[in-house]
Amino acid sequence: MKPRTAARITGAALVAAGTVAALTAPTTIAEPAGAPVSPELVAAMQRDLGLTADQVEARLDQESTAARADGALRDALAGSYGGSYFDAELGKLVVGTTDIAKSDEVRAAGAEPRQVAASERQLDEIVEALNGRGAQAPAAVTGWYADVRENAVVVTTQPGTSEQATGFVREAHVPQESVRVLESPAQPETYADVVGGYAYYTASGARCSMGFAVQGGFVTAGHCGSPGERTTQPTGYFAGSSFPGNDYAFVNTGTDDTGHPLVYDYSGGYVRVSGSAEAPLGSSICRSGSTTGWHCGTVLAKNQSVRYQEGTVSGLTRTNVCAEPGDSGGSFISGNQAQGMTSGGWGDCRIGGETYYQPVREALSAYGLTLLTQ
Repeated sequence: MKPRTAARITGAALVAAGTVAALTAPTTIAEPAGAPVSPELVAAMQRDLGLTADQVEARLDQESTAARADGALRDALAGSYGGSYFDAELGKLVVGTTDIAKSDEVRAAGAEPRQVAASERQLDEIVEALNGRGAQAPAAVTGWYADVRENAVVVTTQPGTSEQATGFVREAHVPQESVRVLESPAQPETYADVVGGYAYYTASGARCSMGFAVQGGFVTAGHCGSPGERTTQPTGYFAGSSFPGNDYAFVNTGTDDTGHPLVYDYSGGYVRVSGSAEAPLGSSICRSGSTTGWHCGTVLAKNQSVRYQEGTVSGLTRTNVCAEPGDSGGSFISGNQAQGMTSGGWGDCRIGGETYYQPVREALSAYGLTLLTQ
């Protein structure tokens, strides 16, 4: 199958404006109070991850601790940092390091050390080298990403085309021992389409979904519209958009619409947005979309380059959360922390599949935006 971008796009994933709220839910939005984790999020994680309510609570606590440890260790280990991932069985963060002498420092932060041959920086350099030759990649090659669990860069290619992918890697002049070729029938594509639903609409007639409310508007997927293109419901315009290469955009809605730091859960409730701390690999994550509603899964890979028909997008995060056309631009959230906006993927919510998201922090930084939080 071919990866799809999600411009059919995620519906009222985030209630970023009062106008949209009227389309997707009751006109008056009650701001959630009390515990930061909504019952709807707990229910979705129970359904999609096969956990009990107590296990969901414990896992979210563990993942929150892991995210804090990851930020501290990334700085402390510096050049020896080999990436990290949340291990659900251990209930803690596993951190790779090229310097085994740093193991005690990792343990002191509450994480499990693991010696690796290549640092995260070295793996990212390989990814960047492949990005630089993306235009020369064979059509069968569908993408590449740094897999910190395997401490290698994985190049995905269609079945029976490993030799083509290996040749592409060889011509990029990167360390062969740090690259693995994986044959897979999946081929990402965007989710663009013209359909009705609870979302915002572009001048071209496409329906997309809001990702997260920011001061002055909301962020969404870049493939949803071009700079200057107008939107309706809510009324605004694309003040900035980047696709391909990236897949993020900022829609300016002015002062007429009221932004809310919330994500709609498609069960009549909302999940609060309290920040944008990056969730470690292996963490649980949920997605809101106008076509398929609210679904959860885990983070599978980061810094992935995906080759859509429209061009290559780099720096995406891959998940096993399902999505379908109409889900683009919508919210990915872990606990109460904003993660990113739906870009594309393959499969659907009947047979399963994988979905990629554009990390939200990159969009905020690119346009100097402030995420609305509570």
